[in-house]
Amino acid sequence: MKQTKGKWFLLVLLLCMAVVAGICVVSTVKVKKKEQTVAALESEVQKKESEQQTQQQPETETQIQTEAKTEVQTETQTEEISETTTETETESRTVENGHVVAIDPGHQGSWVDMSAQEPSAPGSAETKAKATTGTQGRYTGVPEYQLNLDISLALQKELENRGYRVVMTRTDNDTAISNAERALKAYDEGGEIYVRIHANGSDDGSVNGALGMTPSYDNAYVADLAEDSYRLTECILNAYCEKTGFANLGIQYHDDMTGINWSKIPVMILEMGFMTNEHDDTAMQDAEMQINMVNGIADGIDQYFGR
Repeated sequence: MKQTKGKWFLLVLLLCMAVVAGICVVSTVKVKKKEQTVAALESEVQKKESEQQTQQQPETETQIQTEAKTEVQTETQTEEISETTTETETESRTVENGHVVAIDPGHQGSWVDMSAQEPSAPGSAETKAKATTGTQGRYTGVPEYQLNLDISLALQKELENRGYRVVMTRTDNDTAISNAERALKAYDEGGEIYVRIHANGSDDGSVNGALGMTPSYDNAYVADLAEDSYRLTECILNAYCEKTGFANLGIQYHDDMTGINWSKIPVMILEMGFMTNEHDDTAMQDAEMQINMVNGIADGIDQYFGR
């Protein structure tokens, strides 16, 4: 009986050992399979990373080449723009005709107090107000000082386009500058001629047309400028009337004008038209007419300089 039990015990023990051994073998196989799978995955990952690096390298080189090409193109374009700008500036300088024109937009804003007196000529005992506001459009309501400024600023641009350097005695309605100071400014800043832009007024509303004012040969202060001033007045008035169709009322001598007597260069006053006349007043506010007015004055200046 004891021997039988011993055999059964030994048989069970052997069976258990066999089961354990089988489990170990299975586990070992599974582990090896997992290790092989992991190794395969790692190999695949490394392969893909290698392929990505291979693809990125040409792209990076291409990008660097593209950036370098862009920089070269940018530098080239910058150089071309610089050269073009230099050429344009050179061309701009070459069209300058060497002449300097001083323009005086007559009068001043009504809110600027210019009632203080100044000598009407160098050393003269006679005095006049430093400046006045001028007349006003009877039909348009536009003040003369504004019309004078509008035409003068447009004339400045036109003359500059024709190669002149332009000196402006004022560019707004607020600056307080007297008639004597304007004449001296025209000379001090290099002006060769002094063109004073005005508009006229009359109690008689039927009076119309343009006229010029110039110093006489008997002027006690600027007689030496009389001849050139007359020629300047004639050139501008005739060209202006031809361009605008305004009636030409001729040239008047004036030796009592502060802005004339203080001038050191040939000087004239253009009375562009009568703001008290319906035709002249409305015409001088027409955009196309203003272009003609400006071109007429500029043409007269060209004629004066023989251009």
